[in-house]
Amino acid sequence: MSCSEEYSPQLRALGYRMTPQRHAILHVLCHSGKHLTPSEVYAKSQKQVAGLTEATVYRTLEFLAQNHLVRPAHMGNGHLVYEIAKHEHHHHLKCRVCGDELEVQHKVLEKVYDKLEKESGYQLTDSHITFFGVCPDCQNKGD
Repeated sequence: MSCSEEYSPQLRALGYRMTPQRHAILHVLCHSGKHLTPSEVYAKSQKQVAGLTEATVYRTLEFLAQNHLVRPAHMGNGHLVYEIAKHEHHHHLKCRVCGDELEVQHKVLEKVYDKLEKESGYQLTDSHITFFGVCPDCQNKGD
């Protein structure tokens, strides 16, 4: 199934259409397998859509995030990165030395989220946590 076939019905259900820009950006994120900065998305998607501007990429990423098709995340460098919205929530461990990342399934943190909601009264609607540390490989290099 192509990215358009997967996401067009979701956009149509919300009253929107699949534009060439949205298709290109979703395609790039679908096939990247990792978080990308808006500049990286622009560099990869401009080849698919003639006349695509970086400003359009930023606006489209924001639109897709508001409609839950992509997820923005802060990965420690002060800038947002984006990934395709998977159906399961997840978080990340990131090595401060080599930059390696590891996905952490949300169920590992579910009790913490439940407790936070109960004690704060907030209903959490979306979140992404990145934990930072030093991976085993980098720890072993110090030996």
